[in-house]
Amino acid sequence: MLKILLVDDDAEFTEVACHIIEFLGHNICTASCLQEAYKWLENNTFDHIILDFMLPDGSGLHLIDHIKKSNHDPYITLITGHPLVKGLLAGLCGPKVNYIAKPLQREDLEHALTQQSKPAPSKKSNGSLPKKHFGCLIGESEAMQEVYTMISRIALTKANVMLLGESGVGKELVAQAIHTASNSVTNNEAELVATNCGALAKGLITSELFGHEKGAFTGAISKKDGVFLRAGNGTLFLDEVTEMPRDMQPNLLRVLETNRVTPLGGTKEIEVNCRVISATNRSIEEIAQSKVLREDIYFRLAVFPINIPPLRKRKEDIPLLAAAFLGELNEEYHRTYQWNATQIQRLKDYDWPGNIREMRHAIHRAFIMAAPNGTSLALPKDFRSPFSSISEKKHSLSAGRTIEDVERELIKVTLVDVEGNKSLAAKMLGISIKTLYNRLHAYGEFEE
Repeated sequence: MLKILLVDDDAEFTEVACHIIEFLGHNICTASCLQEAYKWLENNTFDHIILDFMLPDGSGLHLIDHIKKSNHDPYITLITGHPLVKGLLAGLCGPKVNYIAKPLQREDLEHALTQQSKPAPSKKSNGSLPKKHFGCLIGESEAMQEVYTMISRIALTKANVMLLGESGVGKELVAQAIHTASNSVTNNEAELVATNCGALAKGLITSELFGHEKGAFTGAISKKDGVFLRAGNGTLFLDEVTEMPRDMQPNLLRVLETNRVTPLGGTKEIEVNCRVISATNRSIEEIAQSKVLREDIYFRLAVFPINIPPLRKRKEDIPLLAAAFLGELNEEYHRTYQWNATQIQRLKDYDWPGNIREMRHAIHRAFIMAAPNGTSLALPKDFRSPFSSISEKKHSLSAGRTIEDVERELIKVTLVDVEGNKSLAAKMLGISIKTLYNRLHAYGEFEE
C-alpha cells in the first residue's frame, strides 16, 4: 500500500483518480494548488506524488524543485496534456519522475504506480512467438482488444473505414487485418489493393484512382485500370488520404456515392464494389480545423472510424512485439538471440515517438550489431532517432533555464500546433482557458 499525494486543480479528474487509486488499495490525499501541496509536505511523507504540470499558482516543476531541496524522496508522476512535455523535460527532473498524458485510463495510473517495483519479465519475451490476431496484429492490451473487436464487427459489413493514428502505429497492418477478417466472413480470396495518396503527383491522381483509356493524355500508350477496379470485390486501402488535394476530392466523392468510375478519357461508367479503407496520421480535430478533407468526403470515408493507439498507450504489448521482431530476425538469419528482463524494461521505459516502426528499427539495428556467435543483444545507450533528436534540439531546455521558461516554451509550441486556437491549446495543456489567458498576460509576447 502506498501513500499518494495527488496535486491537480481539475475537480472531475481528481474525483475519478481518487476512486481508481483507492480501488488499487492505496491511500490518497489531494491538493488543488501548489500552496496546498506545500502544506501537505510540511508534516507528511508520501511514497508517490501525482502532479499536474500546470497549476493555478504555478508550475508543477516548482513542487519538484521544492522536493529536491527537502528530505523527501518520493516517486513523481507528472501529468501533462501535451506529449511534448516529456521531450522538453527529458533529463531535467531525474530518474524518479515519470510522465503520463491526459486523458488518462485506469491502466495509466496503475502502470505509473507500479514503476517502483521491477515488473516480472514477460513469459513470452524469450519463448515461443506471440499470437498474431487476424494473421498480422500483435498485442493483448485492453486498447488492442478494443481494436480487435471493432475489426470483427466491421468485417461483417462492407462499410468504409477510416484508420486514425500517429505515424508508425501500423495502420496498413490494421487494414490488412480488416481485409483478412472480411475474406474469412465471405469465404473468398478478394484482393487488397493499396495506394498512397500523398505520394501521387497531382496530375496522376485521377489516372491512379479511376484508370485511363489509351491516348487519354500524352504518354498514355495503353489502357490502365485504376485501383478501384483492381480492388474488385475486395479492399482498397487509401493511405494518407488527407494529403489528397481538395480540388481532386469531388471526383472521389462521386465514386463513393455512386460506386461507379469513369476512366480518364472514357465515356462509360464502370461499376465498382470494393470496401474503401482510408488512413491518416491527423486527428479528427486537426482534419476539421485545417480543412484538408471536405466534410462530405469525411462522412463517406469514415462510416466507421478506428483510432489505433500509439505504442506509449499500450506498453504492456512491448514485450510481445519485441519477442516477435527478434524471433523473425532469428529465424531469417539462423540465430538464437534472447531478451533479458533489463532489456525488456528499457524498451518499455522509452516512449517510442515513432511507435512500432521506430521500435522495430531499433531492434533490427541491435540485432545487426550483436556478436554473431553470441546469444544476447546489446541495446544502444540512446534509442532516439536523428529525427527525434532534431525535434528535441528545437524545443530542448539547457541548464539555467527557469521553470517559467519551461511553461512559456510549452505554451508557445502548443499554440503553434493548434494554429492559435486558445480553447484547444488549454484543453491540450490540461488547464482552464482562464489559466491560459493569465499565463499569456504574464508573458505578454504570446498574447494576441
